[in-house]
Amino acid sequence: MQVFRFLKHIVSGPWRVRLAFPKRSLQAIEAAIANSETSHLGEIRFVVESALEIGELLHGITPRQRALEVFSQCRIWDTEHNTGVLIYLLLSDRDVEIVADRGIHTKVGEAVWARICQNMEAQFRAGRFEQGVVEGIAQISAQLQQHFPASALDNPNELSNAPIIL
Repeated sequence: MQVFRFLKHIVSGPWRVRLAFPKRSLQAIEAAIANSETSHLGEIRFVVESALEIGELLHGITPRQRALEVFSQCRIWDTEHNTGVLIYLLLSDRDVEIVADRGIHTKVGEAVWARICQNMEAQFRAGRFEQGVVEGIAQISAQLQQHFPASALDNPNELSNAPIIL
């Protein structure tokens, strides 16, 4: 385990999330998700976690492993068209992971998700957290619109649009 990573997680707390994502930013992200979901059959969730717990760090849990856990815990896989998409941000590592359900992942592929994550991480390094997330939502939406465009007949909102803070 890297000592520097361990220290970053230990000194992080919920205050870091509130600093990066004040209430107005969370509202803007929720609105961006809601607006996005009118144009496709996907369901997008944004989850931000300030840091991993000590036990997770000692076991070497990676941001990707944690994102997969969160995807399952939040039941993002539980959508009619298998088009749930998680944007997971581990703030202490400034690491973004996108986990997509099998319906959309098989059509998009890992390279596209990785590029979107890199774009978001670049915004975060510049301190533009809200902008990074909103742009990431737009890029994910473009993929969902291409592969799962909205149907005028049935497009229920299956998952909450509100960001989750862990």
